[in-house]
Amino acid sequence: MQLVIRDLTVEYSSGGYRVRPIDGLDLDVEQGEIALLLGASGCGKTTLLSVIAAILRPTRGSVRLGDIEVTELGAQQLTDYRRSKVGIVFQAANLIKSLSALENVELPLVAAGVRSRAAHKRATDLLERVGLGDRIRHRPGQLSGGQQQRVAIARALALDPPVVLADEPTAHLDYIQVESVLLLLRDVAAEGRTVLIATHDERLLPLADRVVALSPEPSHEQVERRDVVLKPGDVVFEQGDLGDYVYVVEEGAIEIIRIRDDGSEELVTRVAPGGYFGELAPMFGIRRSATARAATPSRLLGLSLSDFRRRIRVGSNAGATSG
Repeated sequence: MQLVIRDLTVEYSSGGYRVRPIDGLDLDVEQGEIALLLGASGCGKTTLLSVIAAILRPTRGSVRLGDIEVTELGAQQLTDYRRSKVGIVFQAANLIKSLSALENVELPLVAAGVRSRAAHKRATDLLERVGLGDRIRHRPGQLSGGQQQRVAIARALALDPPVVLADEPTAHLDYIQVESVLLLLRDVAAEGRTVLIATHDERLLPLADRVVALSPEPSHEQVERRDVVLKPGDVVFEQGDLGDYVYVVEEGAIEIIRIRDDGSEELVTRVAPGGYFGELAPMFGIRRSATARAATPSRLLGLSLSDFRRRIRVGSNAGATSG
C-alpha cells in the first residue's frame, strides 16, 4: 500500500513546554519501498512512526494508507487498523520474557481470534523463515540481541500487515547481528510491504529506497554571513524551527524565550552586545529549543557554524545560550 503524508504537524507538552517535533511534513512511500527516517534522538522519528501506527493523533495534517485516511478513523476502526495494517518492531524487541519465542509470535494471532492450531503453525513458519526454527522454545533471555529482533520481526509479520514500522531495530546490535536483521527487513519489503525504519544508524543507508532526514544538518560552508536589523518584538527564530545560523549581538538586546504548553512564555536569558545565541541547533542538527526575540532595536551578525567556531577560537568569550 502507498503511504501518503501531507502537512503533518505534531505538537505536545514535554516537561511543561510546548514541543513540535514534526512541522508540516510531506512524505510519499510506495508499496515495496524501504524508507529510512534518519536523524538524531528527539527529532521526531518515533513520533512519526506512532502517528502512522495510529497510536498518536497528529495536531494537523493527513496520513493516508492506500484508501484509508488514518486521521479520520473512529475507535473500532483504529483497533482494526492497528491489528491488520501495521506491524511494529520496537528498539528493544519488547518480547515478553516469560514466554518462548513461539509464544511471543503467537500472541497477536491469538489476540486476533486465530485458532490455536493455526496460530501455532503460522508462528512456527515465521520463526523458521527468520532462521530461528531451532530456537522456538527459547525464552528471550536465552537469545542474542539479533535473535530477539528476528523474533520481533516475525511477531510484526504475524497478521501479514502491508506496512512494517521498525524503531531503531539495530540500536543494540553488533555488525554480525545487524547484517541478519538488515537482510530480513529487505526481504520483508521485497514481498510488497511498505517498510519504514527510524534510525540514526548510517549503516542502514544502502538498504533504503528513500531517506527522510528529519533533522537535516545545514551545509554550513554555503551559509553566507548575514546582517540582521530588528525592531523591538521582531522574532529571529521560533521554538521548533530548524537551525542554520549562529547569531552574535552587535547592538541592542535579544530575549531567549521558551513557550510553555499553556501558551505562556518563560524568559530564559537576555543576550547583550558581544553575546551570542543559537549555536546548539546547527551544531547538533536539532530544532531550536527556544524563541529568540528582539527586546530593543537590535543589530545581529548571523554566522555559519564554521565561521562562528573561527570567531570563538580567536578570542570571543561571550556566554552561549539556548537554541
